[in-house]
Amino acid sequence: MIEEIRAKIASGLFEFSKHATDRSILRHITMQEFREALANAEIIEDYPNDKYGPGCLILGFTLHNRPLHVQCTYPSRPLIRIITIYEPDPAEWIDWKVRRK
Repeated sequence: MIEEIRAKIASGLFEFSKHATDRSILRHITMQEFREALANAEIIEDYPNDKYGPGCLILGFTLHNRPLHVQCTYPSRPLIRIITIYEPDPAEWIDWKVRRK
């Protein structure tokens, strides 16, 4: 599934939710960083029953090694919807991949 997500992102077949747009501005995450992170991303959580529709949480790194989490819908939709984007808090994540209990 990650290959399909990467391909759609690279082709511009995605849209940001208002929430994701607002958060990316507040968190100073550029479109370039978003694209860089998705180019080498991996799925770390799956949300098949999410209220926004089936989706997943992705971890990727920018060229400057900034970790980013991107929650998005599955690639089965014509456009992947970016639900939110943020830099994970190390106090809440182990190796950016596993939630601390």
